[in-house]
Amino acid sequence: MSSELTVVDPPATTAAEDAHPPAPTRRPWPRALVVLAALVAAWGVPLAAHALHRDWLLPPLVLLAAASVLRGGRTLLDRLVLALALLLGAATAGGLLFAVWPWGMRPVPLTGLALTVVVLAAAALRRRPRLPRPGWVDLFPVAGTAAMLGYLSAPWQRAADLADQLTIIARGEDNWRHLALFDVVGRLGGYAFVDPAAAKDQILSQMLYYPQGWHLVTAMLDGFLTPVGTAPRGPAAVDHYVGWIMAGFGLFVLTLLWAAHRISGPIHPLHRTVLTVVVGALILGTQLPRLLVSGYATEVLGLALTVLLAALVGRPLAGTREQVVLLAALLVAIGFTYYLFLPPAAVLVLCWVLGHWREALRRWATVGVVGLATAPLALVAPLLGVLRAKQTEALDVNGGIEARTEAWRALIWLGGIVGVALLVQVRRADPTWRRWLLVSAVGVALPLGIAQYNTTSGVEPGYYFIKSTHLATVLLVVGAAAVVRLLPVPRPAWSLRGVGSTVAGVLTGVVVMVVAVALCGVTGWHPSLLIANEKTWTQRWVHQDLHLPSKEAWVCATAQQRYPDLPDTTTIVVDRGPYRGYVETLCFDALHGTTARTEAGVYNLDFLEPDRTDQIVRRVSGPIRFIAADPRAERRIQRLIRKDPSLRHRVSWVPLTVPECDVLPAEPPPVPGAPPATPPPAVPACPPAP
Repeated sequence: MSSELTVVDPPATTAAEDAHPPAPTRRPWPRALVVLAALVAAWGVPLAAHALHRDWLLPPLVLLAAASVLRGGRTLLDRLVLALALLLGAATAGGLLFAVWPWGMRPVPLTGLALTVVVLAAAALRRRPRLPRPGWVDLFPVAGTAAMLGYLSAPWQRAADLADQLTIIARGEDNWRHLALFDVVGRLGGYAFVDPAAAKDQILSQMLYYPQGWHLVTAMLDGFLTPVGTAPRGPAAVDHYVGWIMAGFGLFVLTLLWAAHRISGPIHPLHRTVLTVVVGALILGTQLPRLLVSGYATEVLGLALTVLLAALVGRPLAGTREQVVLLAALLVAIGFTYYLFLPPAAVLVLCWVLGHWREALRRWATVGVVGLATAPLALVAPLLGVLRAKQTEALDVNGGIEARTEAWRALIWLGGIVGVALLVQVRRADPTWRRWLLVSAVGVALPLGIAQYNTTSGVEPGYYFIKSTHLATVLLVVGAAAVVRLLPVPRPAWSLRGVGSTVAGVLTGVVVMVVAVALCGVTGWHPSLLIANEKTWTQRWVHQDLHLPSKEAWVCATAQQRYPDLPDTTTIVVDRGPYRGYVETLCFDALHGTTARTEAGVYNLDFLEPDRTDQIVRRVSGPIRFIAADPRAERRIQRLIRKDPSLRHRVSWVPLTVPECDVLPAEPPPVPGAPPATPPPAVPACPPAP
C-alpha cells in the first residue's frame, strides 16, 4: 500500500461510509440550565458587541458557531466551507422575512436569531460544539486563494480616488445597476421584490425582480461594518461595493480550489501543489476573470454555490441528514442568486438521491420535510423573473463573437482533456470519479441545450449560452484533479528505484505546472489557448491604465460633487455621443439613488443624436435638468428649446465641459435595447477630478 494513503492525507469519505454512515455518538441531553445560558449568550454577545462598536466580529462568530454543530468534513476548512454554504442558504431564504419584520437587517437581531437557531439545533441533535483541527491540506486552497486575490486586486490598490474607482467599474456596465441595487436592498432591509410598492420609486423596474441573493448577502454583511441609513450613500457605497466584489471573487476561487482538492481524495503533497497551480492557471487563463471586468458579481456567487453543491454530489458527506440539508440550502441560495444554474443543480441533486436511495429511504422524514420546504423557496426568484419580468426573452440576446469563440474553446479544449482523464479515472474503486464525470456531463449539457435552442430560434448562440459555458468551465476546471491523479507518485525510499520514482514525480509535476501556466497565458509569453484575444482577461484587468481617469468617470465624479440631486427633477447627463451620456447618466444615477426616476430618459432610446435628446424630453414628464458634458451637447439643448419655447418652463441645463478624455471599452448590457457593443474611439485622457 502506498505511503501517501496512510500518512500524508486524512482519509476521504469512502463508498462504504456513503452507504453506511457511522452511527452518531450518543450524548445525554444538555441540561436545561446549559441551554438557557446558551440562549442568553446568543443575545447577550451581539448586544455587547454592538455596544462596543465591534459588530464586525459577529459574522465570524456565527460562522464558527454553525461549523461547530455540523459534523461533515475532515478538516477545519471543510467544516467552515460547509457552514458557509448552510448560512448562505439560510440568509437568502431569510431575506423574505427581513423586509417585513420590524428590524430589517440590523446586526443584533440577525445575530441573535442565527445563534438561537444554532443553540436549538445543537440541543435537538444532542451535539456539543466541536471543531476539527486545521489540516495541512487546508493550506493549499487558502494559500492559492490569497495569492490570486492579492494579484487580482492590483487595480483597486492603484485607484487613488473616486474617479479611479469609477474608471474600473465603467469597464462593466452592469456594475452601475448592481451598485444601485446593492444600495437599495441595504436601505430597504430586504429583497426589493418583497415590497415592490416601496421599491419601485427607488430602483430601476427591470431590476425589481432580478435575482437579489448576492445583493442581500453583501448588504446584510455590510450592515455589520457601517450602519445603513434611509438615504443613498453616494460615493461611500462605492468603496463597500468594490470590497464585496473582490470578496465574492475570493470566495469563488477558494470554492474551486477546495472542491478540486476534495474530489481528488488522498494525494501526495507534490500533487496538491501541482493541482493548486493548475487550477489557478485555468482560472486566470479562461473567461472567468471576465466576470470581474464585466461586473457579473451575481454570477460569481452563483457559480461558487453550484460548485459547492457539485462537490457534495461528487464526494458526499457520510451523514445523510446533513447532506440533504446542505444540498437543500445550496439549491435555495442558487435560486435566489442566479437561477440560470438552478436546473443543472436540481438535476445533480436528483442524481444523488437516485444513487443513494437506500440512505434517503432511511431518512425519509428528513428528505420529505426538507424537500417540501426547498422547492417553493428555490422557485421564488425564477417564477418572479419569468412571470413578472419576462426574463426568458433575454435568451436570444447576442453575446459577441469573441465571447462565443472563447466559450466554444473552453468546451472543446477543457472538455476533451478533462473528459479523457475522467474516463481513465473511472476504473478506480473510488466512485467520486464516476460521479464527477456525470457532474461534468450535466454542466456541459446546459450550454449545448441553450445553443440548440438559439439555433432552432434562428440566432447565433448568445449571451446566456456564454453564461452557461462559465458553469461548464468551472466544473471542468475542478475536474482537472483527474489529470493530476495520473501523474507518477514519488515514493521516497533509500534505493535506486525510490530515488528514480521521486525524481520522475518531481520532474513530471514541474513540467505539468510549467505547461499549464504557459498554455493559459499566465506569464504573457504565450497567448492562452482558451482566449480569442492576445491578452487574457486577467492581463486586461490587472494591467489596465489608471494614471488618469476615463471621461465617463471624471464627469460622474465631478457631477455628483457639483450638482446634488434635485427632488422631483430628472437629471440626465448628455455628452458628445449618445453612448457616453448613457454611461455617465447610469453612474450619476447609481450614486444618487435615482435610477427609477430617470428610467424613461435612459433606456430603450435611439443611440443617435440629436434624436436621443429629443426623445428624452418627450418621454420624461416633469422638470428635466441636463448636465452638458460637451459644448455640442449644450448646443443641442439650446436648439431644442429654440425650436419649442414651451420647454423653457421645465428644461434646464448646467455646464460641465471638460477636455476630451480617454474612453475605456465597456461591456454591452444583457438587456434588449442596449447600446452598441463598440465604444467610441479613444481620445486624450482627462485631468484628475477635483
